[in-house]
Amino acid sequence: MKIPGVRPPELPDLVRAQDRISFIYQERCVIHRDSNAITATDAKGTVHIAAASLGVLLLGPGTTVTHQAMMLLADNGATVVWVGEQAVRYYAHGRSLARSSRLLVAQAAAVSHRDRRLAVARAMYDMRFPDEDTDKLTMQQLRGREGARVRRIYREHARRTKVTWTHRDYDPENFAGSDPINQALSAAHVCLYGVVHAVIVALGAAPGLGFIHTGHERSFVYDIADLYKAEVSIPVAFDVVASGSVDVPADTRRAVRDKLFELNLLDRCAYDVRRLLLPPSAGDEPDGHAFSEDVVNLWAESGVEMPSGINYADEYEVDF
Repeated sequence: MKIPGVRPPELPDLVRAQDRISFIYQERCVIHRDSNAITATDAKGTVHIAAASLGVLLLGPGTTVTHQAMMLLADNGATVVWVGEQAVRYYAHGRSLARSSRLLVAQAAAVSHRDRRLAVARAMYDMRFPDEDTDKLTMQQLRGREGARVRRIYREHARRTKVTWTHRDYDPENFAGSDPINQALSAAHVCLYGVVHAVIVALGAAPGLGFIHTGHERSFVYDIADLYKAEVSIPVAFDVVASGSVDVPADTRRAVRDKLFELNLLDRCAYDVRRLLLPPSAGDEPDGHAFSEDVVNLWAESGVEMPSGINYADEYEVDF
């Protein structure tokens, strides 16, 4: 029987996760489809967005999305994240671009083994302390060093931009109640979280299986996002406030988008996730053939995977 509708594109035809537009935030509009483009329509008119080149679509309050739009986004491997006002709260996300569970299995195996989990956590801290030997430091010592590092970074950017800074103060129930720099930091961090979340999901890893953070559905998102805050969200937030912005959340989102493009962060993030979870022999291609194979096998206790779709009753002489 022929299935109605447009046939989804083949995996090799899709734009790789690291080559896509990082994110687009939309609120108070209708998201629909026009051929192979997503449309966003509000009182000002209609904007067309190429679905195949989109990494993550952040849907804010007041958005209505059609069935056809979601079909197109899903077929093209774009992640959709439902968020709150000014993209601050996270509610839900869409499907993965990957067909293979290879990365997910490697992540689950590493996070479930104490020594392997510690090795991945150390590797993450090594990326933030490239000139230090962290091999003999405990997790408590590493957390302490990271806390001091972040505090120093805040102070350095405050001096650089002459923005008044006291401490990080954020109430998720009252975004507008924070001062401008804390609003900017919250908006910038959330954009970074959304992009990192999109990359993790697109590659087929689990957002909830963190190595440093734990117990939350986005623990791994926070792990990976912390690798880039010093380069992306923190300096952007201070720059936006120093510019005298009258719309801090919107200007921050645009500045984060430009910074992500400047640093080619999607490419870096996809590479970093795969490098942290897989052995070096796996190569450097995050969206390689092994991740796009649409193959289902059967597990055996010997560790050898068996082809599915085969009746093994005769081979094992099972008689009912």
